[in-house]
Amino acid sequence: MTTTTAPSQVLAFAPASPAHTADYMRHKLSFHADAWDVAEDLRNGVDALVVIDTRSPELYVKGHVPGAINFPHRTMDAASTAKLDRSKVYVTYCDGIGCNGSTKGAYKLAALGLTVKEMLGGLDFWMRDGQPVATGSAPGAMPADAPAIECAC
Repeated sequence: MTTTTAPSQVLAFAPASPAHTADYMRHKLSFHADAWDVAEDLRNGVDALVVIDTRSPELYVKGHVPGAINFPHRTMDAASTAKLDRSKVYVTYCDGIGCNGSTKGAYKLAALGLTVKEMLGGLDFWMRDGQPVATGSAPGAMPADAPAIECAC
C-alpha cells in the first residue's frame, strides 16, 4: 500500500539554516521595536531613545504615545532635523500597519544620519496592548504606574 502526502506550502521553499535564520532575525530586530518594548522603556525612563509620531499635528493632538514628539515625516529634511541629538535612537510610529508614515519617517531620518527603529503596528497596536494615550499638543509622559500587559514575549 502506497501513501501519499499533500505537498507542503510551507516547505515549497527550503527553510534557511538555523545559523542563517538567527542572523536574519537578529538583523530584523535591529530595525523594529514592538509597542510593549517601547512602553517599557518609556515607563522605565530610558533616555537613550526619542519616540516620534510621524503623523499630522491634527492626529497627534487627538491621541499619541505619551512622551512622543510630533514630527510629521513630510516635514523631515536636513534643516528640520539639524537640531536632533545624533546620540539618540529615534523610534518612529504612525497609525498602524495600513500606514507607512513611520517607514517614510524612519527612512528619512536614517538617510540623514540618525539611528532609527520603527515601532511595529503603530498607534493601533499600542492601543491594542492597552497602553495609555496622551492627548493635546504637549508630549505628556508615560505614567510610571501604568500597568503593563502580560504578553510574555
